[in-house]
This record gives sequence, C-alpha cells and structure tokens, in this order.
Amino acid sequence: MTDKVLVYSRFPKTMMTRFAERFDLLDTAGRPVREVFSSEELSGIRALLTAGGSPLGAEAMDRFPALGAIVCYGTGYDGIDLKAAAARNIAVGHSPGANASSVADIAMTLMLAATRRLLVADAYVKSGDWASSKQSPMMRPQAGMRGRHIGVYGMGEIGRKIAARCAAFESEVGYFSRSRHDVPYQYFPTLEALADWCSVLMIAVRAGAETHHVVNADVLKRLGKDGCVVNIARGSVIDEAALVAALTGNTIAGAGLDVYESEPHKPDALTALSNVVLTPHIGGHTLESHVAMQDCVLANLTAFFAGRPLPHAVKSA
Repeated sequence: MTDKVLVYSRFPKTMMTRFAERFDLLDTAGRPVREVFSSEELSGIRALLTAGGSPLGAEAMDRFPALGAIVCYGTGYDGIDLKAAAARNIAVGHSPGANASSVADIAMTLMLAATRRLLVADAYVKSGDWASSKQSPMMRPQAGMRGRHIGVYGMGEIGRKIAARCAAFESEVGYFSRSRHDVPYQYFPTLEALADWCSVLMIAVRAGAETHHVVNADVLKRLGKDGCVVNIARGSVIDEAALVAALTGNTIAGAGLDVYESEPHKPDALTALSNVVLTPHIGGHTLESHVAMQDCVLANLTAFFAGRPLPHAVKSA
C-alpha cells in the first residue's frame, strides 16, 4: 500500500506532482484539516508536508496520533514548534541550502532596484517625462555599488552567497551573526554596530523569537538618511510599522522587500511609497530551486517511511 502523506499547507498542484508519483497525498489545499478529512482518516497519518512558515504547534500535532515526521518544503521551519515535536518524537525535516542561490539573486535584484530607483526610472520613461525633459528630483544621481558598505545580517548559506555577490560588485562587506565565521568579511559584534557602519542592510537571518522585530526603529535610524534595508528572510524580523515610519519620514532612503509580517501581503502603507520595491515572496521561486527543494522532500519522506533518519533534518529539532 502506498504511504500516505498529509499536505498541510496550500501548494500549487504542479509542485506536488513528483510527490504524488511516490506517495498517496491527502491534500488540505490550505483549508483547516478537520474541514477536509475525518478523524478516522487522520488517525493513521504518519508524515506531514508543510510550508515552514505555516503555524504548526502542539495542539495541531495532537490531531495526528501516529505522526512521526513533519517535512517542510523549503529551508524555513519557523512555524514549527520544535520543542513540541521533540516531545512527541516527531522528526522535522527541511531543504537546507536548496534555494540559497536563487534567494541571494533576488536580494541583489531588490538592492539594485531600490538603491538605483529602477521602478521610478521605469515610470519616468513610460510616462513620457524623460522624452519631454521634465525634471524629477527622484532621478538625481544615486550612490553606486563600488565602495559602498553592505551589511549582511546572518551568515548562513544565503548570507554567504549574498556577501560573495556584493563583493563582486566592488562593495565592502561586513556582517553580524550569532558567531564569527571563516569568511573574508569584517565581523561586527552587534546588529547596531553593523547598522552604524553600513548603508545597505541585507537581512538573511533565520526567523525566531530572538529575531522578532529585531530590526526596529533604532536600527533603521542607524542606517542613516541614505540607507536602505533589504529583507529576503522573514517579515517578522522587521518591525513593519517602524519601517513605514522610517521610509515616510526620510529616516532611510529606501527598502526592497520579498517577505512581510502578513502574507499574502495586502495593500497597505508600503504599497504607496515610491522608494520601496516589493515582490511576492519569490526569492526561492526558480525552476532549479524547486527541483532541489523537492529532492530534499523526497529524500526525507523516503527515509522516514523506510525507518531511517531524515537526511535533511532540522538540527535543533
């Protein structure tokens, strides 16, 4: 009999094709699980597939008495209560580093778009203002990448790739993380010290209670009026209200965001600002990344049903 896997989060059906070839998928389509499946159907579920950011706590886990593995599609697992999972002997897996290159690419795209005001320039051309020689204060020269101080908050797989890309643009790179790493970049002992030094802050830290709203009004002020913040990590890392205030009050110059406190992101104060570039959490959304993430999911599920340890287990689970 084919092993059953509960699809707990909402995913496009195309992303589930490879899994459906190997396992019997019980897909909730993102709806509350009790609305879709009966207690009897859920009682035998041993493995669950979810998006790492989807909340999955002790109460939810208790709905699946036979659950032995939670497998996250992607690198993140911030929605999973790891202590609750460990207490129930539930293994937690993810796809470490599978989308790091793609996420680093979108970080660079957002940084360049925000610092060089590409959306403003695009609108300037399309509106006919350039052709009619209409002056725009938003089109004044901006600082380039050469010699710019780029601060990377978080030096994991994604942070390292961002740093390497920034260095290739002839920028000076510094970083702050929980510990020093063997990398050729200047280390700063605190996030505040990094913000004082850099003009662009690239957020690549893992989300968690210790990083919730850690990029606050004080950190943003330290970037300065020519500063820019780029977030490709999780929306919870930035105090979004403080960010709006900093952008509207000219405390900083701009921002590039791929993640938000509330997703899917709804129109709010950010969408009206010309100094902000917004994308819909597409950092890892490339063909190569999805293949790599699916490979990790398949490896984790296959190992679990064969009675082996997950090859891509969350280390702190």
